[in-house]
Amino acid sequence: MMNRRYCLTLDLKDDPALIAEYRRYHHKIWPEITGSIKESGIVDMEIYLLGARMFMIMEVDERFSFDAKAKADRANRKVREWEELMWKFQKPLQEAMPGEKWLLMERIFKLEP
Repeated sequence: MMNRRYCLTLDLKDDPALIAEYRRYHHKIWPEITGSIKESGIVDMEIYLLGARMFMIMEVDERFSFDAKAKADRANRKVREWEELMWKFQKPLQEAMPGEKWLLMERIFKLEP
């Protein structure tokens, strides 16, 4: 089965000191976080940053579902702790519903061979 790719976006608070601290946390993510990511069926993940705007690319296998990942995260104390810490730096996008963080982006173009 072929892997799927999802692209998501989120903003950081526009504060250079907070952005620098956020970057430091992502240089060495807690092992429990990388473990939970891999266990959910995410086989590759990259986050890019420009100013305060972030862009995440996730490649997932057949085991992955957003609902299952959210349920597992709610049951994992370290993931909840990480997410609470990260919210210090992040802010919801204007389009976000209450409680939403990363939002899925719509692909509008793909270069065909």
